[in-house]
This record gives sequence, structure tokens and C-alpha cells, in this order.
Amino acid sequence: MSTNAGVEIDLQELEARATELETAPAGTVMAWAVERFEGQVALACSFQDVVIVDLAVAVDPAMEVLFLDTGFHFPETLEFVEEVKARYDLNLRVLTPGPEANAWPCGTDRCCELRKVAPLDRALQGRSAWLTGLKRVDAPTRAAAPVVSWDEARRMVKVNPVATWTDDDIAHYVADHGLPRHPLLSQGYLSIGCAPTTRPVAPGEDPRAGRWSGLGKTECGLHP
Repeated sequence: MSTNAGVEIDLQELEARATELETAPAGTVMAWAVERFEGQVALACSFQDVVIVDLAVAVDPAMEVLFLDTGFHFPETLEFVEEVKARYDLNLRVLTPGPEANAWPCGTDRCCELRKVAPLDRALQGRSAWLTGLKRVDAPTRAAAPVVSWDEARRMVKVNPVATWTDDDIAHYVADHGLPRHPLLSQGYLSIGCAPTTRPVAPGEDPRAGRWSGLGKTECGLHP
């Protein structure tokens, strides 16, 4: 098989790398992706925390970082993105939805498809691989997320360097490296998405309980 950028790769190689990198440090996983795909890799980041950004720029300071501006983010999120951009001098690319999304405001059936999935798909065209901050502990739907896999929908390799990390691992990394924290985390927002469909979670609730509460939805479609 080949990626949408034409880089040849096969499932046997991916399976071998997935096994090899399962217990590797996240920085090692990052370095493998950057070297293997010769700069044809981008990081998609929600900016709930900056651990994945800190790890990425340590390997490749010029890596393109993609942020999906749906038009419905909390003001705190947009301010935090600018703070992080300045801190790292990020090669940041802000993705916005096309006019077709206007008919589908936050919380409606096609909102995530048009405001997240479609803009990301467009931005990843011509890439060989993409990096994410996805973790297995994020949700039951992500419990089996591999560190390295083939993204069939996008015809490219998907790399999740912190897939095996726990929430405590993230917290310890933030504290140990003196990283800034999203201001809403201290207000009970443990999974931060768009303002109209995100609420703080109560003590003991699953962190993702505050996302799309009451809508019977758990994923936006970026990680099928």
C-alpha cells in the first residue's frame, strides 16, 4: 500500500513498528514518524493540554500543528492556543470550516463532520502520516487505540505517541516540565470541546461525561 503522499508502506511494516513502539517513550515514537515520513507529517492538536506539542517540537520545531477552529470554542481555548503558539513559536495552522457548515450549528447532526472532519481531511491531503494526542484512557471507544496504525479513511499512517499514557502521566509531565494549563481544567472541564456542548463534570464522573451531554454522542468522527 502507499500513503496519499505516495510513500510506500505495508501492513507488515506497520504491525512491526506498532509492536516495537508500544512500550517506547513518546519522543521515540515522534522521532520515528518524523524520520520515516521525511517531514510529511503533521500534528492535530485540540490544545486541551500541551504535552503532545511539547513532545513534538522537541523532535521537530518546525512541525506543522493543526488546530480546528470550529467557530464555537470557549474564549479561554482560543486565548490558550495563542499563548502556546507564542511560547513555542509554533508553525500553527488554524483550520476553519467552509460555508457549508453555516447551516449546521454546534450540536446539530452534521456539525462535527463539517467543522472538524472535513477541514482536517483537507489539511492532511498530501501528507504521509498524522500525529494525535489520543490516549486509551480518554474513552472506552479509544481503549484499544494503537500507537501506530493505518488510517484507511485518509489513506495514511496514524501515530498516537501518548496512547498508553494515563491522565496521571499527563499531569506529572505538565508539572515536571512547567507547562501551562488550559484555564478551564481548574473549573471542572476535564474534556474540553466546543462551548455549547461541553460542561464541567461532577466528582466521580467520567471525564468525557461533559461532552455532548444528553445527546447520546461520544465521538466527533476524527477518530473512527
